[in-house]
Amino acid sequence: MTDAKTLGQTLDALLLPEKFRDYGPNGLQVEGARDIRKLVSGVTASRALIEAAIAADADAIVVHHGLFWRGQDGRITGWMRERLRLLLAHGIHLFAYHLPLDAHPELGNNAQLGQVLGWQADARFGEQDLGFVGSCNLAHAAALAAHVQSVLGRSAICAPGDGRKIRRVAWCTGGAQGYFEAAIAAGADAFITGEISEPQAHLARETGVAFLACGHHATERYGAPAVAAHVAAQLGLAHEFIDIDNPA
Repeated sequence: MTDAKTLGQTLDALLLPEKFRDYGPNGLQVEGARDIRKLVSGVTASRALIEAAIAADADAIVVHHGLFWRGQDGRITGWMRERLRLLLAHGIHLFAYHLPLDAHPELGNNAQLGQVLGWQADARFGEQDLGFVGSCNLAHAAALAAHVQSVLGRSAICAPGDGRKIRRVAWCTGGAQGYFEAAIAAGADAFITGEISEPQAHLARETGVAFLACGHHATERYGAPAVAAHVAAQLGLAHEFIDIDNPA
């Protein structure tokens, strides 16, 4: 058993949020009222996750996507009111870590995605060094897309580039389509992220480097449970990962 202060200090010591320029607050976002015996981890602090955590008798939730973001409407109405009502009514603490959870070299989203796909990063790239790059050995982008689909259980949108062999693969989970040019500059033959926007298809054609959009949620299912399991073991807590399906 522990308290919210100790859990927050342990998470901060692991993820070092002070090193990042982020889009919202990292750490404790909603203070509950319970001693902490059980953690639930998930990707997003949605109502469905909060309800599942209540059903699982969780005392705290650790997520990648929290409730509060820079520039959002600050009024507590509608869906925001309902999420906060559930947390406060049940005394559950909510911890959220965005870019720090992406970046951790062993437990973060990018490190864990590389691990499940069978790649070891040997370099970093992009703003705040969030992108990972490593060696790969696949015949072309279609083979890479098939491999990713078999592991993640989700088909990829693939802009195949020029058909080259995939010897260097770069990846950055979630909505990192803006990292494509940095991945190209880092020497990648293919870049994997969660989403694609209109310009990336043209860049893939013009540079020959493949671009694969494999799902924001699908690529970010691995960091939060890895971090929460690590911290739970450190503090002697129970832990459960709850994956709320999301087509995005």
